[in-house]
Amino acid sequence: MAASEAPPAEATVEMQPPAQPPPPKDPEEVTLDAILKHLGQFGRFQLMIFMLICLPMMFHAMFSVTYVFTASTVTHRCHITECDSPESAYIEPWTEFSIPRNGKDLDQCNRYNNDQLPQWNQSAGEDICQAEHYGAQTESCPDNKFVFRDKELTISNDFGIYCDEEWKLSLVGTINNVGQFFGIPIGGYVADRYGRSFSIALGGIMGAVLGIVRSYSPSYIWFLIFEFLDNMTSSTLYSTCFVIGIELVGPKRRVLACSVITVFYAVGEVALAMFAKAFPDWRILLRITYMPSLILLAYFWILPESVRWLLSQGKEDRAKGILHRAAKVNKRKLSDSLLDKLILANRDKLEQSAESRFPIREAFKNFKWRIANCSFCWIVHVLVYYGLSLNVVLLDGNKYNNFAYVALVEIPGFFLPLLIMDRFGRRFSLCGLMIFSGVCCIGTIFAGADQPVLQLGLFLVGKLTITASFQVLYFFASEIYPTNLRNSLLSFCSMMGRFGSMLAPQTPLLAKYYASAPAMLFAGAAILSGCLTLFFPETTNLVLPTTVQEADAIGVKKKPAKTQTEQPGQVVP
Repeated sequence: MAASEAPPAEATVEMQPPAQPPPPKDPEEVTLDAILKHLGQFGRFQLMIFMLICLPMMFHAMFSVTYVFTASTVTHRCHITECDSPESAYIEPWTEFSIPRNGKDLDQCNRYNNDQLPQWNQSAGEDICQAEHYGAQTESCPDNKFVFRDKELTISNDFGIYCDEEWKLSLVGTINNVGQFFGIPIGGYVADRYGRSFSIALGGIMGAVLGIVRSYSPSYIWFLIFEFLDNMTSSTLYSTCFVIGIELVGPKRRVLACSVITVFYAVGEVALAMFAKAFPDWRILLRITYMPSLILLAYFWILPESVRWLLSQGKEDRAKGILHRAAKVNKRKLSDSLLDKLILANRDKLEQSAESRFPIREAFKNFKWRIANCSFCWIVHVLVYYGLSLNVVLLDGNKYNNFAYVALVEIPGFFLPLLIMDRFGRRFSLCGLMIFSGVCCIGTIFAGADQPVLQLGLFLVGKLTITASFQVLYFFASEIYPTNLRNSLLSFCSMMGRFGSMLAPQTPLLAKYYASAPAMLFAGAAILSGCLTLFFPETTNLVLPTTVQEADAIGVKKKPAKTQTEQPGQVVP
């Protein structure tokens, strides 16, 4: 971050960490952001908390995409009765003339007719597995008997889901997103109503239990039921971890802190790919993935609550206790008088606000356009993000490596906002990244299959920039809503984004009518939404709003203040 952007007062505090800030002339001048600067914007206490919340972030990454491996198709071909034996491999000499080709691969559901098969006497040892007996006509695999290429076990070959029924495998991904659609707003409400740490611990432990139970599913229907419940309960982990990270550190370190948090999402995806590669049995994979997350039960006691949330709910003693603990761990002095002034300022702020402690109706009334724009932006991000991931076949053919590569390319995207958000602002960073990703999608159209290296490069850059843009969006959305509704409104926008994730798997159908249609859809949506983000208020270096009135004041030009009192929507002193 540019050093020139650091306010002089902030620099003074950081150069003299042991010194107490000058006594405020007015209690309202004492803000939580000012105290966090004094304690250290990203000290040992914050680092300890971040280490704790990175763990549920990793678990959430694995929970939300396990269906990629548990409900994947398994490569197979018809069992050729007159040729195959129990020891036959996937590729045999007779597959060249008995199995039709589907591109470069063997057809999974059809075989060529053998004109001698109806009168074949198997007990007589007659050999009719000869090329001249096979014609051009095909038939479906008899009795659903197949020969598999790998020893992988998914719900496909466990529950007998093949060929015409493979839509059931795609349905798992849809049910996964439907569960998140309902779970995200519920989890956001729980986080705003009962606390961030409570929401993380509850969502994590419920997801863990349901995931383990799902590994014992006796049928496809039970698997779907627990897929839905698992993702409904654990879907809020990402946004809640992000919000608690935003609320924990000082303004200058928010971008760095949250970039570090989200990197662990990519780490979780890579870990899942490696687990799936090592344990190709879907039941074992679920147990390996979910059992370690039972440790989140301890978070009910060991994860400190967000001080901002405690203050917004009037839980003053708990807030003071956590700040004292932070001061002790960070080796800074924090006087009781300073905390008392913070409490007085917070009381005045809550009393002056005519809203309740959970003013959801007032928020939708005041922020309807902001929420609508944020929701559309979220839908577009999810659509482009997952839509580009469907093109993973542009990489090598190993699905485990493919998944890991796509996850790894996201890591630079998580840190890119560090270089641009404070320099260019939230709005212009979000707009520029979305438009650039859209341009990359257009570029893949002109590159074409004749230039695979260029097409692959544009694909990866497009994925990197939409990942960076998604990071900015999460950060931005956390700053434009008030503390007592931040998690709920962020979760609402994220819930609306599930429409994008439901649509993304259907986009390959467009390619049957026009090969470049998916890329054109992604590009058009990204560029349009990128332009609309300019209607958001700018939040760079602003105090996080506590009330609806403060959030509504962000971006509103005001006359010069008569006093030095810090106002919502002003640059942090």
